[in-house]
Amino acid sequence: MAQWIRVRDQGKVKFGILDGDALTVYHGDMFGDCAPTDERLKLDAVDLLTPTEPSKMICLWNNFAMLASKLELSTPEEPLYFIKSPSAYLAGGQTIRKPASYDGKVIFEGELGIVIGRECAEVSEAEASDYVFGYTCVNDVTAVELLNKDKSFVQWTRAKSFDTFGVFGPVVATGLEPDELVIRSVLNDSERQNYPVSDMHFRPMRLVSMLSHDMRLMPGDVIACGTNVGVGSMKPGSTIEISIDGIGTLSNRYE
Repeated sequence: MAQWIRVRDQGKVKFGILDGDALTVYHGDMFGDCAPTDERLKLDAVDLLTPTEPSKMICLWNNFAMLASKLELSTPEEPLYFIKSPSAYLAGGQTIRKPASYDGKVIFEGELGIVIGRECAEVSEAEASDYVFGYTCVNDVTAVELLNKDKSFVQWTRAKSFDTFGVFGPVVATGLEPDELVIRSVLNDSERQNYPVSDMHFRPMRLVSMLSHDMRLMPGDVIACGTNVGVGSMKPGSTIEISIDGIGTLSNRYE
């Protein structure tokens, strides 16, 4: 297992493998040919970036049985999803900002993120793991009162794509068995979510396969697998942490 990370060091973007409180810098392509260098950087001396630069973040709706039961939703026949704008992406340790144009409730949604490692189109479920690079933590932040503000149109893109609302990281972890993972969300030291990936309607490899038949997935793209019971609102000044064993903790302030 390895934990890949991206940072900015004296104005230069670098990537490598995390080792405790430092990273070994690699050169080349994270998703292709790369090799370690002799350079090591302390995390407290660099700025943390999102671990990849996705061309898109695909986010699932109604993908967990417990939440579907609570909301009295039927099991979908195929994945239901929307896409977040790349301008929304935010790294761990950075501040989630309340939109200036919106005064309503803002909620957190702790999720597992699948990170694609190879260009992927129309692959089978059996082949899907060959196209997955690893896994990350996602906080799918939502201006929830916008979703149904207009009775004629559900505003998924607007509610989900404000600047700083696409939070993921702090690393991409490889070598994990996704079906065994558990997602925890902690708001101001109070646990709000603790649920298993095994409760998904569409498990990770099935998701990759089915989504790849809708659109081409590119290296670095993130599939946010959807959330479960326990989502809640954040007040300015809050700290929200999304944790998954083997990946770590994605921690951010909301202001």
